[in-house]
Amino acid sequence: MAISSGTADARKTGTPSAPITAEERKVIFASSLGTVFEWYDFYLYGSLASIIAKQFFIGDPTTTFIFALLAFAAGFIVRPFGALVFGRLGDMIGRKYTFLITILIMGASTFIVGLLPGYASIGIAAPIILVTLRILQGLALGGEYGGAATYVAEHAPHGKRGAFTAWIQTTATLGFFLSLMVILGTRMAIGEEGFNAWGWRVPFLVSVVLLGISVWIRLSMNESPAFAKMKAEGKTSKAPLSEAFGQWRNLKIVILALVGLTMGQAVVWYTGQFYALFFMLQTLKIDIATANMMIAVALLLATPFFIFFGSLSDRIGRKYIILGGCLIAALTYFPLFGALTHYGNPALEAALKNSPVTVVADPASCHFQFNMTGTKQFPSSCDIATSSLSAGSVAYTKVDAPAGTVASVSVGDKVITAFDATMTADGLNFDADSKKKVADFKKELGGATKAAGYPSKADPDQINKPMMVLILFILVLYVTMVYGPIAAMLVEMFPTRIRYTSMSLPYHIGNGWFGGLLPTTAFALVAFKGDIYYGLWYPIVIALATVVIGTLFVKETRDNDIYAAD
Repeated sequence: MAISSGTADARKTGTPSAPITAEERKVIFASSLGTVFEWYDFYLYGSLASIIAKQFFIGDPTTTFIFALLAFAAGFIVRPFGALVFGRLGDMIGRKYTFLITILIMGASTFIVGLLPGYASIGIAAPIILVTLRILQGLALGGEYGGAATYVAEHAPHGKRGAFTAWIQTTATLGFFLSLMVILGTRMAIGEEGFNAWGWRVPFLVSVVLLGISVWIRLSMNESPAFAKMKAEGKTSKAPLSEAFGQWRNLKIVILALVGLTMGQAVVWYTGQFYALFFMLQTLKIDIATANMMIAVALLLATPFFIFFGSLSDRIGRKYIILGGCLIAALTYFPLFGALTHYGNPALEAALKNSPVTVVADPASCHFQFNMTGTKQFPSSCDIATSSLSAGSVAYTKVDAPAGTVASVSVGDKVITAFDATMTADGLNFDADSKKKVADFKKELGGATKAAGYPSKADPDQINKPMMVLILFILVLYVTMVYGPIAAMLVEMFPTRIRYTSMSLPYHIGNGWFGGLLPTTAFALVAFKGDIYYGLWYPIVIALATVVIGTLFVKETRDNDIYAAD
């Protein structure tokens, strides 16, 4: 339904104090539900990755590596391309129909995974179809967020865009709880054996309920007022991609949105929610149930602050809330993660302080172990030693040795010599003999580090859960600062005719690439340096770069006229 120019003007100048209408509630709910899908699916794949791998990625190492790479690409790399495809459609044919398409693709892909036969039934077709579904889903996700944010912002009265779009940002918590509830409920209902055999499909199948509700609601929605007004005036773009990225006046804003906003926002977001969980599980060795419980409580407590900071940005501006969150996070990450160790695994903290470990190796054999897919092998003796120590949360210092020296690890007065592994003919994995040597090396190293005081897992009785939740709450609070106002600011940075296209690309490059690569980059940094906190330099440097660039070059957008076509 078209909207008159007069109505659009009324919305543009509406008072912030006006109560939210039933139609506005419907807009927020319908748009947010798609983002719930995004998070529901994200947590499903993360929680069930090991089971899915056993069901679909069975075969020779070369095939497994290729499909692991493609699955990774679907999760992160393809999202910006989805932003281009669906952003272009959204700017040409409208917001409503475009993000109706994205929710259908995304929801159907999730549902079909629950029906897809495994490798044992249909062979190589199983991983091919799975990866295809993941790529389709990644493309749809690239269009979903931009569509939802644009649609909500263009329905919001002037003075409420931050508050309205902030509701979209709260859906990570709902998606997390929903996935956790469905997975745990299914496990309890059918047992662990049944869940591993077939019950893992249930969480994917029940997503059809979310899909049905979302599609039904979205079909009843009207087009956004800003797009309807622009279309009525004949000002829609015929070539959104060329306008957004082929004209410097628009392209420079896209670049600034990436490096001056979303790049820093993304690493703060991923650090506060995902890397914190990864740190508790992989570094502090806290059991998964306890770690999930603590992060869930922190998320629940912090979620209202998405709305708080979104609403605050309507009053004082968005730019410095986002950049302030980046700055505070960068300045406090080291003490906060140190506190997580202190309260989560005090035995590890004591071992790091009192039991130094040394790696003696030829520096040319020590590499930066960036492992994008989780399948790459590093065969040098130094890499085997340092990756084994890092996986065990053992800090170490390196001592340079002459060229050709086989790496050795000194733990107290015990010296354990590593070895150079032999790769298989395809160059993708260790051969059988090397695998056995790696296992023996890790066993000997684990015994030595355990004797030196490094715990194999956190003692549940020593975990100070209230303090852990408080620290995690602070980390997530930073997330709410940078993420609560970001949707409104991105919408306001670009003219209506190319808004969907322009805002989606920097968002998904920032969050899909800079944010998505955080865990693998952080682990590579830890293994390279031998310091369990060294991975934090990645989000700190990125966040500080955003603070500097954003402060100098990004303009405040709170009072921008989002009804301007050009």
